[in-house]
Amino acid sequence: MSSLPRRVKSEAKPPTSEDDELPSFLSSSSESEEEEEEEWEPKSKIAKRPRLPKKNEAKPKKGAAPRTAVARSKVRKAAIKEETDAPAEDKRVQLLKPKEEDVDTEPKTLHQKPEVPKRVEMRSFQGKNVESLESDEKPSTSVKHEKSEEDFAFDEPPFKKIKSTTSPEGKPVKNLGGNQVKEEFEMNWDIVQALSEITNVEPWVCANLIRLFKEENTIPFIARYRKELINNLEADALREVQQALEELRAVAKKTHTTIQKLKKEGKLSGSLLTALLNCRTSEELDHVSAPYKTGSKGTKAQRAKQLGLEPAALSILQNPMELNLFSYVKPNTKGLSTIQEVEAGVQHILADIFAKDKDTLDFIRKLCQQRYICIQSALAKVSSKSGNEKDIDKFQLYHEFSCNIKSIQHHQILAINRGENLKILTVKVNIPDGVKNEFCWWCVNERWRPKQFLKPELMRILRNSVEDAYKRLIYPLLCREFRSKLTSDAEKESVMMFGRNLRQLLLTSPVRGRTLMGVDPGYKHGCKLAIISPTSQILHTDVVYLHTGQGFREAEKIKRLLLQYNCSTVVIGNGTACRETEAYFADLIMKKYFAPLDVVYCIVSEAGASIYSVSPEASKEMPDLDPNLRSAVSIARRVQDPLAELVKIEPKHIGVGMYQHDVSQTLLKATLDSVVEECVSFVGVDINICSEILLRHIAGLNANRAKNIIEWREKNGPFINREQLKEVKGLGPKSFQQCAGFIRFNQEYIKTFCSNTKKEPGSHAFMTKAGGAQGKKKGKPVSYASQQPNPLDQTCIHPESYNIAMGFLSLIGGNANDIGKSDMQQKVNAVIQKEGLEGTAKRLNTTVHTLQLIIDGLTQPEGFDIRTDFDKPDFKRSIVCFEDLSVGAVLTGKVENATPFGVFVDIGVGKAGLIPVRSITEAKLSKVKKRKSLGLGPGERVEVRVLNVDIPRLRITLDLIRVL
Repeated sequence: MSSLPRRVKSEAKPPTSEDDELPSFLSSSSESEEEEEEEWEPKSKIAKRPRLPKKNEAKPKKGAAPRTAVARSKVRKAAIKEETDAPAEDKRVQLLKPKEEDVDTEPKTLHQKPEVPKRVEMRSFQGKNVESLESDEKPSTSVKHEKSEEDFAFDEPPFKKIKSTTSPEGKPVKNLGGNQVKEEFEMNWDIVQALSEITNVEPWVCANLIRLFKEENTIPFIARYRKELINNLEADALREVQQALEELRAVAKKTHTTIQKLKKEGKLSGSLLTALLNCRTSEELDHVSAPYKTGSKGTKAQRAKQLGLEPAALSILQNPMELNLFSYVKPNTKGLSTIQEVEAGVQHILADIFAKDKDTLDFIRKLCQQRYICIQSALAKVSSKSGNEKDIDKFQLYHEFSCNIKSIQHHQILAINRGENLKILTVKVNIPDGVKNEFCWWCVNERWRPKQFLKPELMRILRNSVEDAYKRLIYPLLCREFRSKLTSDAEKESVMMFGRNLRQLLLTSPVRGRTLMGVDPGYKHGCKLAIISPTSQILHTDVVYLHTGQGFREAEKIKRLLLQYNCSTVVIGNGTACRETEAYFADLIMKKYFAPLDVVYCIVSEAGASIYSVSPEASKEMPDLDPNLRSAVSIARRVQDPLAELVKIEPKHIGVGMYQHDVSQTLLKATLDSVVEECVSFVGVDINICSEILLRHIAGLNANRAKNIIEWREKNGPFINREQLKEVKGLGPKSFQQCAGFIRFNQEYIKTFCSNTKKEPGSHAFMTKAGGAQGKKKGKPVSYASQQPNPLDQTCIHPESYNIAMGFLSLIGGNANDIGKSDMQQKVNAVIQKEGLEGTAKRLNTTVHTLQLIIDGLTQPEGFDIRTDFDKPDFKRSIVCFEDLSVGAVLTGKVENATPFGVFVDIGVGKAGLIPVRSITEAKLSKVKKRKSLGLGPGERVEVRVLNVDIPRLRITLDLIRVL
């Protein structure tokens, strides 16, 4: 027991009460789980747990007792205080331990554990030690497991006590603990397998991801620092898995809520429970539970059962020889007065049984997959008489539309759905009669074939029941399922497309070192101007009236401003009066009016600029500036540093989506926020100069933590290294683990600051002491060694891998101060060529992915920015008009928006042209650029040929020649 960490030893023993529930991994064995499985009962009805036996037991150390969520919350403060003194090695969640460590090793202290009484296995699970998940046969009651169990919270999200996972660099690990994952709400299907089938991701990766998400790891952190556990998946794929996992959990939760409700009402039977626990989608669950909802008058089958006809219905299938339907006729009872009513009642009960049988539904679904099922839309009769003609014309393509559900495009589904919601279109799913005929034959002759000979009149009832089940219950269910699946997939694709476009826009290469003039165009109220310096400082703001007959006089003012501030780049917003303003500047440039300056201009999207200009953030940032002028500042900054400016605007206002108002707003917001977090994190931020708004989008941080970091910086001066982040209030070990790798430190600035601090002794060191005292961990001694700058802090290497990075540096004979220099690249190449990447990783006892990240961090030049690989704005000097376009003309343009049916390109004529998706082939795409998919994204420059110009409808069709 001496090897236990200090905090485990010193924590108070939680009070044991009858209400306390034991963690599920303390159950006696997996065999008991199998025995109890048939006798499942919902969680709320389980009897209270017996107390642990107290007589004649060897008392374990206080901290080793299993701790419940209730007890855990009582001693949380004590635990936080104690953990500050614990040795660093023990402050970890032992996630990535290789499996071999536990196998065939029986801990010596096992006999000290009190015997846990056998009990009904509870099907609720919140958090579980990973080693205990490795094998269902092995009881998880060893001390080692107890130690690790301290790091998990039961029935509540993990809190600050969870420590950083610090050993991905240990030994290459594929699984965190097998593919078995326990969930809070258990179903008849395995969540790992279901997730793998939905997302087409390997089961071991899904199992790892479920655990990583459970520990509140962020997508950027997992994508960069846990590659070996996720098979190197991209952030988009991780988001897809996360969304699918949430959907499955929502179904499981809803199912268990339904079960509790039905049990309370006394409607829960064994077959219904099985049917409910088999449900994988909300549609299936609604189908199974609909008849039992309170307030409904009940289904036809339920009413027939109330009349006592269920035995007759079951007899047709089980024992038809002894069945006499005439014995059920009761002349004075409604529903039983004639033989026909009795037959109808029996038929309804049988139809209900067939429609809820899992094998029957599986057969019809499989049958539908093999047949041609089409979705059809037509103009609604009501809309053709009373609808708005303009709206009706928008859906002209779908007035007589039919398409196989396997080949229909996502945008077509969203268009049909919108037309249906506006009552312009009627939509139906067409399942061929052959499916019905084959299904009915299979039911009568295979699945529901009677066990004995059936009289002709009873066979007629059976056939009618099958047909009734198909027509009244199964066909509508299939239609709902198909529509729901198509809509769900289309919405997800729309949201993912929005996310991809947003990422491309956020990662547009910044234009550094230029003084820029931002122009927010307008007619009556004039064009707002703002000149900003290369460091984003506002130098001058003004208003000019270019389109009210004063254009020539205002040209003098513009020229004077451009010469005064040596500004040769004009950024024009693409809103109202954009074309006229562009023509005005293009005319002056062509006449060399601004000589000696060689002025160029570019058009930039001003989506969201007006919303931002009146937001609280803008008021705080530019308090003395008129809101109209703030938008001109925002337009200029969008070219200078697109990421820093666009994160100030809510992503959905940026407007690079498709049908964004028709999709789930919750899903849209979650995805876009995640994309922003991913972009900001992967680019990284300089902790000592970045804004609070940018900081709050870093993985692991939020508005509150970002505010605390800024306050610490203002009070104590700049951060010297990453370790100092731990002194910020509210930034616990988990937050530090998530954000540390994405925060950068400009080494030149810090060295200059440190040399100045030495001249004024004690200033920063004493400040840091004060800063340390303001956090939650009061009385924490300040390590003066931590005030030294660490060259690794300017890289993407995570602090958990610093020891390996230093080991690698000593192996290649390098120095941390040479990071990013050509010497470092040569030394790295020499070692890798000699030993290979895998050999070097084995020598350093780490994984190939971690080593690759360390090599990237050491060899990337100082101030490296991933955005340099992305496209810059398209600067122009002249203009082309819509009327000037001719078929066959070759032009260059910039991608404005991408959709599943094609790409919209700004070719400088005021109206974007469309390259249909069929014209975008792999041969035409750039070979140099790494592509995540076969498609173009916003900001990419392309060469196109005009195929068609439709002047009345203002439509231009283009063909892609090549990507520039």
